[in-house]
Amino acid sequence: MSRDLKRWGLELGFNHIGITDTDLQAAEAEHLAWVKKGFHGEMDYMAKHGVKRTRPAELVPNTIRVISARLDYLPANTAASEAILQDHSKAFISRYALGRDYHKVMRNKLQKLCEKIQAELAHYQTDNFEYRVFTDSAPVLEVALAEKAGSGWRGKHTLLINKNRGSWFFLGEIYTNLPLAIDAPAENHCGTCTSCMTVCPTQAITAPYEVDARRCISYLTIELKGSIPVELRPLIGNRVYGCDDCQLCCPWNKFAEITKETDFAVKHGLDDIDLIDCFSWSEDEFKSKMAGSAIYRIGYEQWLRNVAIGLGNAKSSPAIIRALQARLNSHSEILREHVNWALLQQ
Repeated sequence: MSRDLKRWGLELGFNHIGITDTDLQAAEAEHLAWVKKGFHGEMDYMAKHGVKRTRPAELVPNTIRVISARLDYLPANTAASEAILQDHSKAFISRYALGRDYHKVMRNKLQKLCEKIQAELAHYQTDNFEYRVFTDSAPVLEVALAEKAGSGWRGKHTLLINKNRGSWFFLGEIYTNLPLAIDAPAENHCGTCTSCMTVCPTQAITAPYEVDARRCISYLTIELKGSIPVELRPLIGNRVYGCDDCQLCCPWNKFAEITKETDFAVKHGLDDIDLIDCFSWSEDEFKSKMAGSAIYRIGYEQWLRNVAIGLGNAKSSPAIIRALQARLNSHSEILREHVNWALLQQ
């Protein structure tokens, strides 16, 4: 069954399927220490579930194995990523969010894999298959599980790295009661490299394998709902949704391959879009353009807040000043605050 389900996973479009047990003792100690330091910021969900995140059977009873799936997402033409970052009239959006919301894509494929397993087991007249699928949607320590399942190793930036594919991929999990054969864990190949730590604009990687989310641009632009700390705003540059710097500089990503998943193709030209254009969208335009995108969930107000910072960090121009002034009377206090800051930078 272990061999067959890996083949079925590849047929469904996954790039790797690994299997592991549920022992996460070492990862649990690291996770609890990280939370104790307050590095999770306002992501209360990282703490409120206690050890359910690190003990799969406490989240889903009877779980004895975790099937870890990897799906590449790197769209074409990402060689232009660094050019967009250098052009402060443009809005940089993390590469994972340029296409369809990965939650939907991953969940659909994981469900189909479970249905295939269920159909196969039906031949043996057994219905003793319990499962639950996850993709960044519940208290699951997905990187630690994927590392144990042989999908890659946890890099110093805390993302998973695969020796043959780099790090541009999503992870998803199936918790199950099936006593499947497990895979050997991956070996760490970061060596002495600290490129990701050095390049981080806000120095959020405080130590190897440790990120202070409160300084991370992905956290600031996506998870943080209120005011972005003033001292960090200039460091955000034109990154309006997420940040890819630690992946762009990783030497292992020279082995990354363009995704074959059509759902991850760039939509609405989001890989090359002007900040002023983003800032001019009405709420209806935002909802229309971002429908089906991971960006949709941050909402219109937060989107404008992020773009305002980008405009504040851009080279001064009458067009930018006019665009910012047009939002000075917004009903949103948060947006007004960030617009006023941006105008001061101009």
